[in-house]
Amino acid sequence: MDLTTATARFIEQKFADEGSGHDWAHIRRVWLMARQLAANSPDANVEITELGALLHDIADWKFHGGDYEAGPRAARAWLESQHASEELIGRVEAIIREVSFKGQGVETPVTSLEAALVQDADRLDAIGAIGIARAFAYGEHKGRPMHDPAVPPVRHESFASYQKSTAPTINHFYEKLFHLKDRLQTPAARAVAEERHAFMEAFVARFLAEWDGRA
Repeated sequence: MDLTTATARFIEQKFADEGSGHDWAHIRRVWLMARQLAANSPDANVEITELGALLHDIADWKFHGGDYEAGPRAARAWLESQHASEELIGRVEAIIREVSFKGQGVETPVTSLEAALVQDADRLDAIGAIGIARAFAYGEHKGRPMHDPAVPPVRHESFASYQKSTAPTINHFYEKLFHLKDRLQTPAARAVAEERHAFMEAFVARFLAEWDGRA
C-alpha cells in the first residue's frame, strides 16, 4: 500500500466520529480539492500536497490546548512509523504549520506551492454552504450561541487574540470567513471562491433579517 493510501485510511479511522466540523468528511474534501488544485499546478509535488491535506488537522491546536506544534508532532510520528524520508516529513510539517488562519490582522505566508494549495483547499471548505454548516457545528461543539447582538465582531490583530476568541458563531463570519476569498493564493481556488462567498453573504444577510423579525 502506498503512503498516501495508508495515510488516508489512518486519518479516516482516527476522525470517523469527530463532531466539530473537523471530521474525516472535511479532511477528505480538503484532500480532494488540494489534489484538484495541484492538477492545475504543473510544478506541484502531488504526493506532498496530498499528504499535507490529509494530515493538516491531525492534531489541531484548537483541540490541543493551543499547542501549535501538536499537529506537526503527530504528523511526524505517523510518517516516521511509515518510514517516510526526513525531507518528506519536514515538508509536510511545514504545510501543517502554515495552513491555519490566525486572525484578520495576521499574515499567513507559505513557503511552498504545496502549502499554498493545501491552505487554499482548507479555506475553500470554510466558505459556501459547507462552510456555513461547519461554522455552526463548531459553535455548537464549543457551546457558543448562534448570535448575540450585544457582542460585536472584533478585528484580531494577533494569533493570541484569535485563539482566545469565544464569540458567537455569526461573529465568525465577520472575523474570519468573509476574509478568506481575498486571501486565497491560486487562481483556481479564487474562481471557486466567488460563488461560495456570495452564497455565504446572502445567508448571513437573511439570518440577521430573520433574527430581527424583518423577514
